[in-house]
Amino acid sequence: MTEDLLAHLVAGIDAVLPEAASLRRAIHADPHLGGDESDTRDAVTAAAPWIDWLPVAETGAFGRLGPAGPAVGLRAELDALPITEATEVEWASQRRGIMHACGHDVHIAGLWALLAAIQDADAPLPVGLVPILQPREECNPPGATDVVASGLLEDENIAAMVGVHVQPAVERGVVSTGAGPVNAAFDTFQITVTGRGGHGAYPHLAVDPITTLATIIAALPETQARVINPIHSSVVSVGTIRGGTADNVIADTATCTGTMRTFHEADRAALQGAMTRLAEGLAFARGASASVAFRRGGPALVNSEPLVERTDAALTGLGIPVAGEPFRSCGSDDFSEYGDSVPSLMSFIGTGPVEGVGLHHAKFLPGRDALRLCAVTFAASYVAAADFVRF
Repeated sequence: MTEDLLAHLVAGIDAVLPEAASLRRAIHADPHLGGDESDTRDAVTAAAPWIDWLPVAETGAFGRLGPAGPAVGLRAELDALPITEATEVEWASQRRGIMHACGHDVHIAGLWALLAAIQDADAPLPVGLVPILQPREECNPPGATDVVASGLLEDENIAAMVGVHVQPAVERGVVSTGAGPVNAAFDTFQITVTGRGGHGAYPHLAVDPITTLATIIAALPETQARVINPIHSSVVSVGTIRGGTADNVIADTATCTGTMRTFHEADRAALQGAMTRLAEGLAFARGASASVAFRRGGPALVNSEPLVERTDAALTGLGIPVAGEPFRSCGSDDFSEYGDSVPSLMSFIGTGPVEGVGLHHAKFLPGRDALRLCAVTFAASYVAAADFVRF
C-alpha cells in the first residue's frame, strides 16, 4: 500500500512541477526577512486553497490533510536573508539587500508540490499530514521555538517531524539522511572588555581594552582545544569586533560577538565556562575587566534512526541514491527544536559543489532538479514516517 501511495505521489509531483517552479520563482523574487514573512505565507496558502490554513508563530501557518489521529508534520521555512542577490536571473530578488540564499524558496515549493499531488491523488493518506509554514528559521530566538510552544504538536497529535534542506556539500542528485546528530547546537556570545581610555600617545596612562580583547580572541582556539574532547566537533567563531572612535584615542570599552557550535550538552556548558574564565582572567591580568554573555540557541539536530532506515529504503526504491557517508556539519537549524519533542528527520538534498558558491552566498541558486528532489524526498519521508507512526 505504501509503495503504491508513494508511486502515486511521485507521479503527481511530476505533473505539478511546472506550477511548483512558478511558485518558487515568485517567492524568490519577493523575499522577506524573519518576522516579515506574511506575504510569503499568504502566497503559499493562496496557492493551496484546498487546505484550511490556520496561523502559528505570528507570521506562519499550518494545515492538516488526511485522517484524524496521529500525524506527520512537514516543515518548510518562510524567511530569507539580508543578502543582495547576484545571480542575474530574470526572477532574481526585487528587494535589494534581501535574498533567498539558503534554499527556503525551494523547500516551500517542494512542500507545495507534495500537497498538490495529494490533492490530485485518489489514494487516501494512511495518517494525518500537517504542513507547517514556519517563520524565522534564520533568527534567534527562532520560529520553531514558537511553533513548539504554541502546542501545535500536541493539538494535532504530531508523532514525527520531517524536514528537507538543499546542501551543496552533498553530491548533486543524492540525498543524505544519517542517524544521530547531523547539525550542531548553537549559541551566540558577546565579550565586553572595559578598560580606561586615554591618548594614543600615552598608553601607559590608560588600560587598552582593544589589545586586551585581541588577546582574548587569539586565545579562544587554544582554550576550545583544551576543554573539548578532540573526538567531539565544536566551533567558536568571532563575527564582529567593535571599539574606539578615533585613531589617536584609546577607548574605554571594546566588544566582540560570535557563535559557538557544539554537539554535546556537556561540551556546551564546559566551553561556555572556559570562555568566561579566559576573558575574565586575561582582562584582570591587564588591569581591565571583562564580561561574557551567552544567548542560548537551539539544540543539536538529531535524526531518528527508525525514520532514517525507512526513508532510505523508500528513496532507494525510487532509484534515488542515498549518501553512503552521511553529511554532518557544525551548521545549525531550528528544526532541531522539534526533535526535542518527537522523533524527527532532516534530509539533505544534494545540489553539488559550485566553486566559491555555497549556502548564504549571493549567487546560490539551486535548479529545478533540486526542487523535484525536495518534493520527492518530502513524499518518501512522509510515507516512511507514516509507517513508523502506525507501527
